[in-house]
Amino acid sequence: MPKNFNMPKKGQMGGMMQQMQRLQEQLIRTQEELAQETLVHSAGGGAIKITITGDQRIQAVEIAPDLLKDGDVEMLQDLILTAVNGALDASRALAAERLGPLSGGLPF
Repeated sequence: MPKNFNMPKKGQMGGMMQQMQRLQEQLIRTQEELAQETLVHSAGGGAIKITITGDQRIQAVEIAPDLLKDGDVEMLQDLILTAVNGALDASRALAAERLGPLSGGLPF
């Protein structure tokens, strides 16, 4: 063990454990809040709308009826893919914003 290595004293360990417990409680509370928060992301000028929660659960997919009249399946698939990926990106960004200060930069 290096000479300048200082082991925490008994009182410091208790304080560190309490601090870790508070941090864990904050993380859990923030994750629960994210699960309740929703974001809406659209593609194709609003033709496709995806509603997603902050914990990345898709709640709804809305497709404008006019989009189905054209019968262009490939375009519909592309728009859905774009909207879902955009919604996931937005949800991840929200989680990183909320959890980042608590996690010290750990990825979620």
